[in-house]
Amino acid sequence: MSTNEEKRVSSYEDGKQPTVPTTVSHDTPIDCLNLNWREKDLPERERTKHIHRLHPYLGKFIPQLVEIFLRKYFSPGQTVADPFVGSGTTLVQANELGINSVGFDISAFNVLLCRAKTAQYDIKKVKHEVLDILHKTTTKTRRSSGMLPLFGEHYESSETVTDNEYLTMWFAPQALSELTTYHGLIDKEGYEYTDLLKVILSRSARSARLTKHFDLDFPKHPQTEPYWCFKHSRTCSPTDEALKFLSRYSHDTLKRIEEFSRYRTDASVTVHHDDSRQASFPPIDGVITSPPYVGLIDYHEQHAYAYQLLGLNDNRSREIGAAANGSSQKAKEQYKQDIAATFRRATQAMPSGGRLIVVAGDRADLYREIAQLAGVEVEHVVQRHVNRRTGRRSTDFFESVFIWRKP
Repeated sequence: MSTNEEKRVSSYEDGKQPTVPTTVSHDTPIDCLNLNWREKDLPERERTKHIHRLHPYLGKFIPQLVEIFLRKYFSPGQTVADPFVGSGTTLVQANELGINSVGFDISAFNVLLCRAKTAQYDIKKVKHEVLDILHKTTTKTRRSSGMLPLFGEHYESSETVTDNEYLTMWFAPQALSELTTYHGLIDKEGYEYTDLLKVILSRSARSARLTKHFDLDFPKHPQTEPYWCFKHSRTCSPTDEALKFLSRYSHDTLKRIEEFSRYRTDASVTVHHDDSRQASFPPIDGVITSPPYVGLIDYHEQHAYAYQLLGLNDNRSREIGAAANGSSQKAKEQYKQDIAATFRRATQAMPSGGRLIVVAGDRADLYREIAQLAGVEVEHVVQRHVNRRTGRRSTDFFESVFIWRKP
């Protein structure tokens, strides 16, 4: 099939039963796939199984979608790459199936999260470290008195303090003391699993911000007064502590790590903090990825609290399709060039006939030209109906699964 030819396969409301990932094999015809899962077909607990919910991440694709195309086009022992690794869905699912994986991302937080998700853990030791730092944080932040001041009152502590303007604006004094105390202990105590502890800290910080409960993705300003909460259907007040979140997410993380350990294989996982437009790809057999959108999501801003608290380098100006650049025609042209450049580098490391599976919402019809610029053959384009089921993002939309082949 030539570069300019493609077979479009619609799986939207076509009467077929939604595809069960474990039933897919190399022999499964593409036009037999139905990727339009409803809540009853694929409940949230399955979409966010084990470490896939180690930390919230806006804009990720679901593991079942990745699993289907791994089973269709890859085999144990092969290597799949994700040049826009995001929260690491491709890497996790590849490992479950015994497929080696390599990921790239320009975001320091994304790399931290992926490494924490895919590391091999000594379950006994990781449990000791997670509970030990929680205990020490609790002791240090509670030892001066049994009473801590309410939000707005002066808070004095002998523990770690900060003059970071972002942190002092977005966190109540007590919460900030608890978070910075935990952070200070991560390296001080010589723990082995520091990436995981930083993810627990980040997840806790996300929940402990002075923001409305239903507005955790991109809050515009700190919320310091009671408000009507759409999530809980009652009047809520902003949180003034972080310790309850550190405790909750510590135990949740341990449960998820232990659960994933039952599925984890010895397949290799490598994560590079690099710009995939210039990165050197190792030998790979193919690609499964969901690229960033053009001018839509600021992938650094959604985790701004983590960058500020952990002191991570902020590379948002180097993001492909950066939200700050908008979605003008000029921005779209640059986006097409950048995405195509990444795929050209990836295909250089692939054998002839290798597949690139690209999941993208393409309302602007950019990927037809991206395929041409990348020099790949378009085999299929599967249209998928996506139901957003959580929070206030309850609308639905369509995305495409592009199946490309290296000539």
